[in-house]
Amino acid sequence: MKDFNKLMIGALFISPLILSQSVSAVESEATPDPSRSTGAIVNFIPNDGPVNPVDPEHPKKDVEPVNPDGTLPEAGTAGPLSLDFAPMLSFGKNKISTRDETYYATAQKLLNNPSTANGGHVPTWVQVTDNRGTLKGWTLGVKQNGQFKSVTTETILTGAEISFRDAATTGSMAEFETPRPSFKESFSLNPDGMGVVENIMIAEEGQGAGTWTYYFGSGVNFMKSINPEDPEGALLYRTDVIKLTVPGSTNKLLEQYKTSLTWTLSSLPGNK
Repeated sequence: MKDFNKLMIGALFISPLILSQSVSAVESEATPDPSRSTGAIVNFIPNDGPVNPVDPEHPKKDVEPVNPDGTLPEAGTAGPLSLDFAPMLSFGKNKISTRDETYYATAQKLLNNPSTANGGHVPTWVQVTDNRGTLKGWTLGVKQNGQFKSVTTETILTGAEISFRDAATTGSMAEFETPRPSFKESFSLNPDGMGVVENIMIAEEGQGAGTWTYYFGSGVNFMKSINPEDPEGALLYRTDVIKLTVPGSTNKLLEQYKTSLTWTLSSLPGNK
């Protein structure tokens, strides 16, 4: 009888415990763990900082171009839509001829790339960067500011014409299938082109974000010869994709002839 009473008393103590655990389990299944959602934001602003020139065929590598006369090129324009680099052209020293002649531009030399197969030379290029963050598009144009004139007497090299061919483009965003700007593969400049702009590269709306290079030819096609003006006989690299044609009927003086090119980057696609 005493044992029975002990069992009953034990049961009275155990039953509430079991019931309490059962209720807790039910409440746990019925009530979800507390949670809430929070946001995460990031904003971007236009980048108006300077953009260094890059290798025209490998645009993730910064380079240091040098002009054919040994001077350094002007710094790029201010951003966020910037013209980072445009080339100076040199067609060298040439013998006077009474025949129609073609002279080829020297290749673009780099200061910080002496170990390349082409003696630190790369294709001539122009470079544009769009860091506005608007995808509104842009247009790159070029014009020749009059015919070649001799430096001292201002004699005109009548009919001399600069032409470009085998153009290509690539950019920092090209590998991500970003829409590429359209471009002209070849064009000639009007030697009387005061105010006449040749649109050579156009990014329509939705195109042209990031840095883009517009270059002519390839280093594998450079023409190499001994530079007669170099005392150590260094090689002279020329490219046949940028040429100057001069009529034989044009008088040539023993002077240097010059003209200038104006490269213009417009914020409107197609210069509309």
